[in-house]
Amino acid sequence: MVYRRQVATRMALAALATISLMAVDANAHGIWFSQRATQLALIYGVGADDLDSVKRLPLVERIDGYDEAGEPVPTELRVAGPLLLVNSESPVSVVAAVLFNGIWSKRPDGEWLKKGRDEVPDATVSEKNYKYAVSISGPLLKPLGPLPGQTLQILPVGEIPALYDSPLTVRVLYQGKPVAGAQVLRDYVTDPDATPLETGADGTATFRVRNQGQNVITAIYKSEPDDRSKVDHLEHLATLTITLPHAPE
Repeated sequence: MVYRRQVATRMALAALATISLMAVDANAHGIWFSQRATQLALIYGVGADDLDSVKRLPLVERIDGYDEAGEPVPTELRVAGPLLLVNSESPVSVVAAVLFNGIWSKRPDGEWLKKGRDEVPDATVSEKNYKYAVSISGPLLKPLGPLPGQTLQILPVGEIPALYDSPLTVRVLYQGKPVAGAQVLRDYVTDPDATPLETGADGTATFRVRNQGQNVITAIYKSEPDDRSKVDHLEHLATLTITLPHAPE
């Protein structure tokens, strides 16, 4: 009996360790769009940690806006104090951004250095990081499709529900095609430590919408490295921001 208890305890600890590793793996910093004082801002961080986005403006490779018909609208980012605000010539229903965060290596002591494995040979992991963000902030005349520059992208399948705790299916695309094995979190801001779901062969994952308000759905996918002497893999982190309406005041 004691032996069985020990085995059960070890199995439980192993399962907890696996879950913990999965959650940590899904906690890389990302970018997403969020409303700040009635204006849309590009945020850099994880969970409630809203970090310095302005400092990272030079890392933003592109910012795109689209109207309700999916037609491009001239769009840019504007520095406003500590925020990066979205400026567009006319109203946009979709906004997208790409940020290249460079090469990072994690030393055995846990410290992250902005260097490759060629410079940190004892690194426990070395990776090249890309961040992508899409926000649906207005009505669309047709379903959202693959967007330029979004190497990893999350698409809602069917209608976005109006009430939280309703089921939502998303499809994760890598280079425009459904990808299996991507990790999906249903909200990166309010529940960043959740155990991620994993996309199936058709690139989809289904979950219940967490918030009656903003939801920052996140997908993480690791692809083959472009230079094995420097990195172990490329890490792509994509977010999709959707906002469910609140009840009338």
